Amino acid sequence: MSAPVGDHRRGDHPAVMGVIMAQRKATKATKRSSRRDPGSNPPSSLIEEAEAAPGVTGKMGRKAYERELAELQIELVKLQEWIKHAGLRVVVLFEGRDAAGKGGTIKRITESLNPRICRVVALGTPTERERTQWYFQRYVAQLPAAGEMVLFDRSWYNRAGVERVMGFCTEQEVEEFFRSCPPFEGMLIRSGIILIKYWFSVSDEEQERRFQRRLDDPTRRWKLSPMDLQSRERWLDYSKAKDDMFAHTDTKESPWWVVDADVKRHARLNCISHLLSMIPYQDLTPEPITLPPRKDHGKYVRPPITDQTFVPARYPA
Repeated sequence: MSAPVGDHRRGDHPAVMGVIMAQRKATKATKRSSRRDPGSNPPSSLIEEAEAAPGVTGKMGRKAYERELAELQIELVKLQEWIKHAGLRVVVLFEGRDAAGKGGTIKRITESLNPRICRVVALGTPTERERTQWYFQRYVAQLPAAGEMVLFDRSWYNRAGVERVMGFCTEQEVEEFFRSCPPFEGMLIRSGIILIKYWFSVSDEEQERRFQRRLDDPTRRWKLSPMDLQSRERWLDYSKAKDDMFAHTDTKESPWWVVDADVKRHARLNCISHLLSMIPYQDLTPEPITLPPRKDHGKYVRPPITDQTFVPARYPA
């Protein structure tokens, strides 16, 4: 077992609670027979011991999925602490068709992480002022400082996708984007930024099924915007735009990694596992903490609890 790197005191190390929470989730998912060595690679076989889901051949069952996800989230906490310790700057782009599963994957990556270290950027429609700026300018403002990881839920590739298909930019602007994008990403990489690009690929039939599910679920209906409905009508146009984008920007220096996203559980696990494999990291998890006893409050008498205003107990314990 490798020794932890760095001199971190147990009492002030921010990794502790993140690792503990992730480990609790893993324990609830399954009683693991053995623990991997710290710093080892993430699980190599994500569907080993998987139970088949009803009606879907080869789909991972929920218990197996939750078990693997909990393991990967522990590794993500370790990666987070290594990014902070080593002062790394990490940028991960998530692109793909509407309802391809980008948001769900980002949610599983971030739910056990510190938002001060790992943050999500999902920019809205550019303002009038931003439209007059250099195209990459508003994205540059979101790039990470040392010790940070930024996940872009859609990125500067909007120009090659939705903006192009929907007619929000000219063909001259698209051509300029294709000329500028590889050098721009090359500058980011040479500056020391770790840039990883994911394209979530979903079939026409699966996208249709997910759109219908959103229509039927009041808690998901907000995910269907008028733009999403128009994208459904322009499937072929988006396919052509994606192929053209790959032809210009899938470079050796900054390649696209395609995630088969027709099965959400597999897509999430495959993407997270791959992300972990792209950044070498070591385990900085400190030794377990023992909480000290509370000090005696002495003669201090607290105000009566009836002086406080409580939220109405509509759901009493």
